[in-house]
Amino acid sequence: MDAILEELSRSLPDAHEAAQVTIRLLAALIAGAVVGLQREHSHAPAGLRTHMLVSMGVTLFVFIGLDVGMAHDAQSRMIQGIATGVGFLGAGAIIKMKDSLEIHGLTTAAGVWMTAAIGVAIGFGRLGVAAIGVVFAWFVLAIVVKTERHPRSH
Repeated sequence: MDAILEELSRSLPDAHEAAQVTIRLLAALIAGAVVGLQREHSHAPAGLRTHMLVSMGVTLFVFIGLDVGMAHDAQSRMIQGIATGVGFLGAGAIIKMKDSLEIHGLTTAAGVWMTAAIGVAIGFGRLGVAAIGVVFAWFVLAIVVKTERHPRSH
């Protein structure tokens, strides 16, 4: 029992680190919610919860990598892995309609990928950069879609 308590207490963050991770995860939750709510409003396959979880998950991956002192090359490989993994997740949303030969889900996949990139920025503590990314993503998803001829491409 002592070994369990020791392991748990050793892994608890100090007050400064707890504040950092809380702020970053909260920022990731909000960023994912902004994009996710727009996708939810558009009835896209990946909505609020998906975008929130992707943003927070990526933020946590990056934060932990920084916390354990990963070298820049290791951080780069981690981000490459995240981009690939999230790309695979987004691929699950892409559907080719056999009869009409149309492809659906590309915008959903791109939105999930963008949410992951925002999570990377937040994980590195670049909340301002992430906020700009959220605004631009929302603009593309909510405003630019109105200028398209076929606005229902998720």
